[in-house]
Amino acid sequence: MALSGLENNDLKLIIFGGKGGVGKTSCAIASALELSANFKTLLISTDPAHSLSDCLEQPIGFNVVKVTGTQNLSAIEVIANEALSAFKAEHQNQMKKLLETSTNLDNEDIDSMLTLTIPGIDEVMSFKTIIDFIEEGKFDKYVVDTAPTGHALRLISSPKLLDEWIKVAAKMRWKYRYMVTSFAGSYHQDEVDTFLFNLKKTVKRIENLLRDKQKCEFIPVCIPEAMAIMETERLLEDLHKSGIIPRQLIVNNVMVSEEGDFCKRRKAGQLPYLQEIDSSYSHLNRVEVPMFAEQIKGMETLNKLKKELMG
Repeated sequence: MALSGLENNDLKLIIFGGKGGVGKTSCAIASALELSANFKTLLISTDPAHSLSDCLEQPIGFNVVKVTGTQNLSAIEVIANEALSAFKAEHQNQMKKLLETSTNLDNEDIDSMLTLTIPGIDEVMSFKTIIDFIEEGKFDKYVVDTAPTGHALRLISSPKLLDEWIKVAAKMRWKYRYMVTSFAGSYHQDEVDTFLFNLKKTVKRIENLLRDKQKCEFIPVCIPEAMAIMETERLLEDLHKSGIIPRQLIVNNVMVSEEGDFCKRRKAGQLPYLQEIDSSYSHLNRVEVPMFAEQIKGMETLNKLKKELMG
């Protein structure tokens, strides 16, 4: 079997996730390479380890760069701290005014508050960066390589976190609005209200995109080992709770060779896990990728992997 449906014109966002060390990055890059043959494609890493540069053998970083040796493939490694700094710089006035009008903090305290890192903001800023790229509309396909499972799940749940923050801020503003109306007789919306309203719209856009089966697909990557299968099961359960239903699964590093004692033993050891995957995930399109003798690094091996994934 091969990955299917990725060339559907309606499909915009393709996310790869799974346990650390199962080959998410190489699978994401190989798929992006295939898509770039017919679509202008942006490859995005939200993994703080940023393996794109190593796997592609070229520096990437937090700027969109053309992938060497391709026509329609570009890549970027999202650095959450830099994304947050850019967000604060753009909206500093609105955030400062929110605190000025809704708290009893003085200017020094407010400035200190604005320098703090909000828990979970990394995932929020990473996903906002992805949404910003999609809304710019410069690419046809957006392929995302996530960090190991926990980070991927936080990335998926980041709209809820941002929504909770907006609700708290809106309550603070409601008190200010009540006071202004009580003393002035009326209230006129200002830049802070617009800021919160636009953030709320961003949350809705992210949620709608993630749950739209026509526009977004999450592809779990697994290997035939006990720990990886257990983590994949938890990942699928959590995705279902978020309204995201994967339709295919990559099973990577499958031993197919029987040459020599090591290969025979490795193949026999994987067999029960492959049977478990077939039994547990019979409803998914399962794509088995053979174990490569060499490290998946550079265009030569990535193109070999591409053929295995895409058929």
